[in-house]
Amino acid sequence: MSSYALRRELDMGFDEALAKLPEALKSEGFGVLTEIDVQKTLKDKLDVAFRRYRIVGACNPPLAHRALQAELEIGLMLPCNLVVYEGADGKSVVAAMDPVRTLASIGLPALAPIAEEVRARLGRVLERLG
Repeated sequence: MSSYALRRELDMGFDEALAKLPEALKSEGFGVLTEIDVQKTLKDKLDVAFRRYRIVGACNPPLAHRALQAELEIGLMLPCNLVVYEGADGKSVVAAMDPVRTLASIGLPALAPIAEEVRARLGRVLERLG
């Protein structure tokens, strides 16, 4: 397990987890902006097989606005990325970048309360998934 991620193993398959994620995000004020099918991309570009794996870019506009007001170049770390992938046992894993850990390297005190709020909201998203 990585120290930079919030992670949840789910007792459901990949498709069900992926389908439930947008509503769980919405409950915390996030919307899905992007979705990258890594399995398909790797097959199309490199002709390699890879497990089912999606990168989901989510945004909470009020929190993003607050962060951008505190540090204009924080957009380099937006949107909040989550991954959904199929585990070896057929169950799914959902993980999100831990904003507290990743923003700590920037060292701007104005970002700390925003990062804490994003972490709490993403934690609740993972809890809602199962």
